Amino acid sequence: MMDSSVTRKGGGKNYRNGALVFVLEPKKGAHDFGITGVTSEYFLLDGYGMSHHSFPSFTECTVDFRMEWDELLCGGVGVDDLGAGGEKFSTPEVSRQIHLSKPVIAFATSKTAASLPSLPKGTILLDSPEFESLLVPCSSSPSHDGFVPAEVFQNDTAAILYSSGTTGRVKGVELTHRNFVAAIAGVHAVREARPSPAVTLCVVPFFHVYGFVLCIREVALGGSLVVAAGKSLDSILGAVEESKVTHLAVAPPSVVGMVKSAAAEKYDLRSLEAVLCGGAPVANSVIERFKQRFPNISLLQAYGLTETTAGITRTIGLNESRVAGANGRLTGYLLAIYGFTAGYVGDKEATAATIDSEGWLRTGDICYFSSEGLLFCVDRMKELIKYKGYQVAPAELEDILISHPAILDAAVIPYPDEDAGQVPAAFVVRQPGSTINDSRIMDFVAEQVAPYKKIRRVFYIDSIPKNATGKVLRKDLIKFASGLASKL
Repeated sequence: MMDSSVTRKGGGKNYRNGALVFVLEPKKGAHDFGITGVTSEYFLLDGYGMSHHSFPSFTECTVDFRMEWDELLCGGVGVDDLGAGGEKFSTPEVSRQIHLSKPVIAFATSKTAASLPSLPKGTILLDSPEFESLLVPCSSSPSHDGFVPAEVFQNDTAAILYSSGTTGRVKGVELTHRNFVAAIAGVHAVREARPSPAVTLCVVPFFHVYGFVLCIREVALGGSLVVAAGKSLDSILGAVEESKVTHLAVAPPSVVGMVKSAAAEKYDLRSLEAVLCGGAPVANSVIERFKQRFPNISLLQAYGLTETTAGITRTIGLNESRVAGANGRLTGYLLAIYGFTAGYVGDKEATAATIDSEGWLRTGDICYFSSEGLLFCVDRMKELIKYKGYQVAPAELEDILISHPAILDAAVIPYPDEDAGQVPAAFVVRQPGSTINDSRIMDFVAEQVAPYKKIRRVFYIDSIPKNATGKVLRKDLIKFASGLASKL
């Protein structure tokens, strides 16, 4: 529960400890909400007769921040119809998520409620007066005398989040209270003392583990969390200026935008100390350009999985990690940590394939350790291109392609070939006005890689399909390319 009696000055704004701040429009003022956890708990447990083993379902995760925050307070299941950044989920996908998590109550808006089945406790509309009862200032929160909070144990399920589904069918990832406690404690153990608490702007969606954990963590550790209504670069940078943000949490497309857009010149970003980026890789060329343009802002990349609750680039405490294989490179990465999933809901086969009998979690990533003991993630094992017995990592080729000044964005996929099995094929988004062609693109890559890694086909596209956290939806591109191949 938030403490409304203590205020402090963070980054030039007076916010409560653990304040949640919503910037509706840049330069139009911010709204400081102190929503108590006990209000939501009373609302659901007492008002609706739910137990702590019951799960609510959510059908919209847009700039309607009211739902996002209550999702966190309730330990809810993120079953989203519309994700931040415009990521649409089909009705079958929503139905599958509901089937997996078996929610007893739903939170929806008037326009999304019709997509939900009938649930035991019904559906609460976020745009209704009933839900407004949750949005009360800390100073006026009801005491709920006589209300007894639910008894919760560390191994109880706290949330069911969903895997990104970029390499296969979406799975429901069961995360316990221990997972989240471990994630928060790990950061607390290594975070350096600050003269004033951090003010963090979260741009990534809360239904994703990145945003979910970040929100809980920052409030739990006494920082302020700012949520901008808009997802455009102007909205993001405007919120940084308005709330004197010290830490900005984004997906890779926002980092690319900061590097390539002139929008950054319009805003005062002097308060910004670090940009946190996760969900997908950032090209080396983008990192170098970021350093040149923003020399006083750190760019911090995190590698993690929904299954691990938090970033797993460096082990801390009693956690262990190892790379499977004799040479320590281009092999699977395994983890034994306190913060990973209890398993996949309703999918014992997938759980057994991911977590072995000794408690090691197979991440499915190709990783290696440097001589300094730092972990580097090369690519997903499932996404490797098999060319004449060689393994080609798409991320390496994408990094090279994006470094070309005439290329705005790119993605690489396996393309079927009768002789080689698969060949690397590139989907390219050209810069406005660019006339770069297939041969120039192929030659540019060929100059920098071994012969077996050469790009063999090029397709042009208006934009690369990505999910809300910036992961390339490679399976969509593969399907598109397969359709083209069938017409040849």
